[in-house]
Amino acid sequence: MTNYENYLLDEGVLNETLVASIRNEFKSGIDKALDATFAEPEVTANTEDEVRDVYVPYEQKIINPKTNKKSQKRLIDAISDGLRQSLEKNDDLVIMGQDIAEYGGVFKITENFYKKFGKDRIRNTPICESAIVGAALGLSVKGIKSVVEMQFADFVTSGFNQVVNNLAKIHYRWGQNADVVIRMPCGAGVGAGPFHSQSNEAWFFHTPGLKIFYPSNPYDAKGMIAAAIEDPNPVMFFEHKALYRSISEEIPDDYYTVNTDKAKLVAEGDDVTIVTYGMGVHWAVNVLKNNSGISADLIDLRILLPWDKATVEESVKKTGKVIILHEDTLTGGIGAEIAAHISEHCFKNLDAPVMRSASLDTPVPFALPLEENFFQKDVFERKLKELVEF
Repeated sequence: MTNYENYLLDEGVLNETLVASIRNEFKSGIDKALDATFAEPEVTANTEDEVRDVYVPYEQKIINPKTNKKSQKRLIDAISDGLRQSLEKNDDLVIMGQDIAEYGGVFKITENFYKKFGKDRIRNTPICESAIVGAALGLSVKGIKSVVEMQFADFVTSGFNQVVNNLAKIHYRWGQNADVVIRMPCGAGVGAGPFHSQSNEAWFFHTPGLKIFYPSNPYDAKGMIAAAIEDPNPVMFFEHKALYRSISEEIPDDYYTVNTDKAKLVAEGDDVTIVTYGMGVHWAVNVLKNNSGISADLIDLRILLPWDKATVEESVKKTGKVIILHEDTLTGGIGAEIAAHISEHCFKNLDAPVMRSASLDTPVPFALPLEENFFQKDVFERKLKELVEF
C-alpha cells in the first residue's frame, strides 16, 4: 500500500495535503463507528433468536401445475425441465458451470439452453470452483438468483470455503441471504472411481445455514429444483448420476414445486421403519419386493437439512423398529445423526436396537464387482430381516 501511495505521489495524483485529508476522513469515520458500537448495550443471548438467524425467513408456497398434462421423463429430463421453466419464470436467473453452454454440461442437462436464454445467463466458467461459488454469492448480494453446476459433486472441495464459510454463514453474520443453488451430480454405480463417485452430502449436513435437497425420483426432482431456486437460502442439490437415465415416470409438464419441509412415505407397514434417501430408496423398494412378508414404512427423507424429524418419529413410534440406509460410507454418515435422534427421543417406543446400513468405509472402487461390494446391499437385506425377527 505504501508503494502504491508513493507511486501516486510521484505521478502527481496525490499530494501530502490530500493524503492527510483522506487519512483524517477515514479515521473520523472509524472513530464514529467505534463510538456507536461501544455505546450499544451488552449483548443478551436469546436462543430462539440465534436459531432463527441461521436461515433467512422463508415460508414456502407450494405451486401446483396449471393443467393435468403429463409426459414420461427420466430424472435427468425432469431436472432439465425444472431448470428451463425456472429460467422462464425468473428473468435474471443465471446458471454457471464448466462447459454448460455450447456443450450442455457433462451430463447434457443444460443442452441448448444458451440458444434460448443467451450466454449472459448460461455462463461457461473457468475450472475454478471457488470463483464460481464466489461469483454466485456476489450475484445474490445484488439480488440475482443463481444456480451453480458442480461438474461432479467431488469437485466441490475446490470451493469448500466459499460454501461452508461464506454461503452458509452470511445471513447469520450480516443478514445477507445467499440465494444460490449448487447442483451436485453424485453417487457411485457407474464405474467412475473414487474421485467422481462420492456421496458427500454429510460434509454439508454439519454446517448450519445450508439446506440439502436429495430427490430420488423424477417427480420430486423437477418440483424440488424449482423449489430450491425459489428458496432465498443456499441449497445443496444432490442428483444421483446412476439415476439420471435409469428411471422414468409421468410427471406434469407445467411448472410446479413440492413441499420441501416434509419427507415422503413411499410405502406403509407395521413391522419396521426404513429411513433412507436417494439411491437407498430404490434399494429398499427392491428388497421389500423380494421379501413380501416384511411390512415396512419406507420413508424417503428428500430433504436432508433440515430433516423431517416429525415424520420419522411418528413412524418409529408406530413400528417400534427402525433401520437407516444410505449409500454414503457408514462412519460419520447422516444415518448416525438420525439414529442418535431416534435413540434419544423414541427410546421408550423401541422394541429393538436402532440399526444402520451403509457402504464400506473405503473410497469408491473403479472395478464394477468391487463397486457392487462397496454398496453392501446384501448387508442391508440381512440386517432388515434380523431387525424384523428381533
